[in-house]
Amino acid sequence: MLGIITRLSRATKQWLILTNDVLLVPVAMLLAMALQLNAFPDSSHMMRNWLLIPVLMAVCALVEIGMNIHRVQLKAYESRAIALSAAHAAILGLSGWLIERAGGGNTPGATFVTFSMVYLLLAVSSRAVMLKLVLNAYRQQPKLRVLVYGAGRTGQQLVAALRTDETVRPVAYIDDNKMLQGAIMQGLHVHAPAAIARLVRTKRIDRVLLAMPSVPRARLAQLSRQLEDKGLDVQTLPSFAQLAGNGVPLVEQLRPVVPGQFLGRAPLDAELPGGSETYRGRAVLISGAGGSIGSELCRQILACRPRRLVLFELSELALYKLDQELSALALDLRVEIVPVLGSVCDAPLVRRVLADHEVEIVLHAAAYKHVPLVEQNPVAGFANNVLGTHTLAQAAGEAGVARFILISTDKAVRPKNMMGASKRMAELVVQDLANRSKTTIYSMVRFGNVLGSSGSVIPLFHDQICKGGPVTLTHREVTRYFMTIPEAARLVLVAGTFATGGDVFVLDMGAPVQIYDLARQMIESAGYKVRDEQNPEGDIEIRLTGLRAGEKLHEELLIGENQIGTPHPKIMLAREAHLSEIEVAAGMKALRAAVAESDDDALRAVVARWVEGGRALIDRPVPRIESRDQIPAT
Repeated sequence: MLGIITRLSRATKQWLILTNDVLLVPVAMLLAMALQLNAFPDSSHMMRNWLLIPVLMAVCALVEIGMNIHRVQLKAYESRAIALSAAHAAILGLSGWLIERAGGGNTPGATFVTFSMVYLLLAVSSRAVMLKLVLNAYRQQPKLRVLVYGAGRTGQQLVAALRTDETVRPVAYIDDNKMLQGAIMQGLHVHAPAAIARLVRTKRIDRVLLAMPSVPRARLAQLSRQLEDKGLDVQTLPSFAQLAGNGVPLVEQLRPVVPGQFLGRAPLDAELPGGSETYRGRAVLISGAGGSIGSELCRQILACRPRRLVLFELSELALYKLDQELSALALDLRVEIVPVLGSVCDAPLVRRVLADHEVEIVLHAAAYKHVPLVEQNPVAGFANNVLGTHTLAQAAGEAGVARFILISTDKAVRPKNMMGASKRMAELVVQDLANRSKTTIYSMVRFGNVLGSSGSVIPLFHDQICKGGPVTLTHREVTRYFMTIPEAARLVLVAGTFATGGDVFVLDMGAPVQIYDLARQMIESAGYKVRDEQNPEGDIEIRLTGLRAGEKLHEELLIGENQIGTPHPKIMLAREAHLSEIEVAAGMKALRAAVAESDDDALRAVVARWVEGGRALIDRPVPRIESRDQIPAT
């Protein structure tokens, strides 16, 4: 029966209700006459009214279609709809009396009053019976058992809405607030997050619904990933502003958390080989472990079951949070987690950490990456990005580390800004060490823009949309390559597997994404309309601010055309020209002197001398940023 119901179209269901109401006319008339006569009328009495019944059935259909009563859904048939049916029944009774009198009949008027009352009773009762049959059919299918993560007002309203859906059964709440844990709300117990595994096992949970619309998207994505790792289906509830704006029922608003929904292509992390054998049983150090890329690297490396995972991080808060997260996961995997608070520029600390923990693989993700900030603070940027890389990479070689992988950026290719120039110089340092090393395999990985990472374009656009706009964009034709955080981390793992020394790995990310189109998608996905010349009544404007010094219209991933295939079709290997050992030594000496004197002009001269296209950076004025909304959206 359920199969038949679900296959019926909406229009078919409406015509079935209309047919039911029309067929009730002769039944109601027969019962009305029987009530008047205290017995069922004989055939001769019915023959005298043979023309009245079909005419009244036609009137019934026309009036019902005009009043749209047949369009009211069974589950929505309540007081207002019953009032419409009462008016419909009264019109039918009056029409029957007029038709009967026009034909010269003498049926008492009370018969038609009784007819109206009986017809209304039959119409309401038949709908109640049909609704009961439909509900019984749906109850025969197994219900989806769900946990609601978030016991606040949103979670409580979600549970109330879900209880009207016959296919879903809320089982319990999960909440981080210790004050709520142990309470009972709407008949459901509130549990701590640590109880999820037990509830999944004992309560046969199918899905977790995240009812925390005010929580930042990055936290939701992280929580979703942790729950999905437990084999759970995870969905998130949109904000109430979106719920109120589009008129879609609450249950239908639940949507999966998809970090790469603006990627413009299918994510590739599932297509990339894991390379776990390279890291299994090894001691791995990840610098910049608390960052967006570094933390994801830690999670994926942890799944490879290394012997030891060293978390090297400058930010105390970021290191604390990551250590708390990974330590809980590492217990079952029997992986030693070693948090190290410090800077990669601290040579004695770096050498001691590599030696004390017998590090075999280094993944170097520590860097200052925000283009406008490095542009205004080039000395700090180069000290960390170039000298820090040199310190860590050289110490890795001296300690006999097996593999060293530098995480770079597409902005290092013919750089137009100081951040890109610093990453290009870091690449040159690693390439030089690769040519001279006989023990350590040095390689590099170039990323495009990473979706969802700190300071990336999507969080900026999101903040601007939340403020009501405008969304700022430097140029309508700007394009960028994008990748997800899992893709970026997986590419690093693959590089560690394929690397032979001096390699530059690049992920084939497909066609670049136009940032203007990305801005439109984000505005529309938030439930707003873009305000432009074609739609002056729209909600949010996309404002073009003009390209800033150091910005490119289109980013590149390779220097030159010399690229080589790898064992995986989505990964490219570039063999690029590099500086000689003497040139690198001279460049580093000049750079150290400029940093020591905190001399921006001397630093730009170093860039102009040793980085491709660096001469254009000498006389370019340093941009001033008065607010976060003025940061270039590319």
